[in-house]
Amino acid sequence: MTTYFSKLALAAAFAGTVFATPALAEPILLDGGDIGESFTIKYDGFSNGTTISGLTAETTFTLTGVTDTTYSFDYVVSNTTSGDVGSRVSSFAFNTNPDIASASSTGDYSFVVTDSNYPNGVGNVDVCFKGGNSGSCAGNTGGAAAGETGMGTLTLNFADPLASLTLDDFFVRYQSVTGAGTVSSASGQQVSSSSGGTRVPEPGMLGILGVSLIGLGLARRRQSRGLRPA
Repeated sequence: MTTYFSKLALAAAFAGTVFATPALAEPILLDGGDIGESFTIKYDGFSNGTTISGLTAETTFTLTGVTDTTYSFDYVVSNTTSGDVGSRVSSFAFNTNPDIASASSTGDYSFVVTDSNYPNGVGNVDVCFKGGNSGSCAGNTGGAAAGETGMGTLTLNFADPLASLTLDDFFVRYQSVTGAGTVSSASGQQVSSSSGGTRVPEPGMLGILGVSLIGLGLARRRQSRGLRPA
């Protein structure tokens, strides 16, 4: 009895912990069965740790092909910056699991850098796609201005065969920022994702699962008690 209720209390405490943890934007899990599926990532805008109101963007990816060692996508970058703020989305970036060996791109973001630092304290990213040719992910030229879109294709190459691919930690880079005081450049991080692939469960969903399992355990325990002979 003591052991059972100790485990129950531990599970309840775990569920309470995951409920109290803010839900992070979800990674996207893809495999060959997701060809033709699309997912959209929405971004905020920030500089020196401060969010800039009105500075926003979106990227939409459509999985178009999968081989043992490659994943190919169509992409659309939408600069949704609004209000009194202006900007140019000069690059976008994300991390992959497993790590990529190389990448290529066509269209409005046709310059690729792998394993490079992303500005505004983001740190290293696995790959970034830029509108202009430079040696870093900053992407000082090219890209989509406010209200515009940029599109093309990209391919991620891997050294070894893989059964599935996880994409996570999506970012964009803003240049030519106006209407935000002294800020002239900024970065944006993923704030939400929609559709496509298989999403990794949010912490809140893990909490719901934990509570459901606890309830199922209690119900079975009561049922077994009721079936005991007098």
